[in-house]
Amino acid sequence: MGTLASTAATRDAYGEALLKLGDRNSKVVVIGGDLNESTRTLLFAKKFPNRFFDFGPAEQNMISVASGMASAGKIPFVSTFAVFGTGRAFDQLRVQVAQVKSNVKLICTHAGIITGDDGMSAHGIEDLALASSLVGVTVIAPSDAIETTHAINAAAELDGPVYIRLYRPETPIVHKQNCDFRIGVAELMRVGKDVTIIAIGSMVSRALEAASLLSKENIDCRVLNMHTLHPTDEQAIYDAAIETGAIVTAEEHYINGGLHSAVAQVVSRTHPVPIEPVALTTYAESGDPESLLTKYNVSSSDIHAAVKRVISRH
Repeated sequence: MGTLASTAATRDAYGEALLKLGDRNSKVVVIGGDLNESTRTLLFAKKFPNRFFDFGPAEQNMISVASGMASAGKIPFVSTFAVFGTGRAFDQLRVQVAQVKSNVKLICTHAGIITGDDGMSAHGIEDLALASSLVGVTVIAPSDAIETTHAINAAAELDGPVYIRLYRPETPIVHKQNCDFRIGVAELMRVGKDVTIIAIGSMVSRALEAASLLSKENIDCRVLNMHTLHPTDEQAIYDAAIETGAIVTAEEHYINGGLHSAVAQVVSRTHPVPIEPVALTTYAESGDPESLLTKYNVSSSDIHAAVKRVISRH
């Protein structure tokens, strides 16, 4: 585990990783939709103008073209905001990507409510559920900028469709440079025997913060970074249920169809134990990211409280 002392934006890490991919692999092409500065794909566009294609605000067309490029042997990276990439283009993702196993990489920024003052319509809180509902699509939500770089490189190597969720603001760095990222394998961030906090994306740093505070109350928390939502690391979830007997899930996403749903499915089928979710249950308004997290009960304090509740049920 690294330190929580510094921060960086996952979208910045994505832009830099794309540049290096472009140098290494001439098959990599990038497709944008009028948000290239915000998604940081403009960096690729400036260096590789002949391998960058902007279709304006036409997300369905972006996915359709990407599928065609993939069928011609290219490795297309498509980028826009989470609400547009998964919501507006869902039918194209289903028919032209998932059903034909197209080698398309959809990398969406501005996920969750920490998009902040962009407001309700721009808060992507259903994207993980939408992406996970597509058969055969690998769904990844990196916890920090360092893990984002590893995830982008792994996605480029994987033959098949991938969705990666990124964020607008800087988020805490929780890894060292030698991050051990493996698709489909949860990362143990902290050992513990009393309860397991399974977190995804931006909530990993908050889970670690809550676990640190709980240790002062003699509550020993295991923390798992479930960076890959699909395929889910069922073994890690089963082991957590068996070895700690209680689980808290933490996600900056709507409660249905995301991390809590995936964990609950595994636990109910393999080894039922008490589970408490920390997740969004409604849409949020425009506002400061940290204030929104507190108001909508997805802060480190809410993880702390959920651990107390689940232990009382164990």
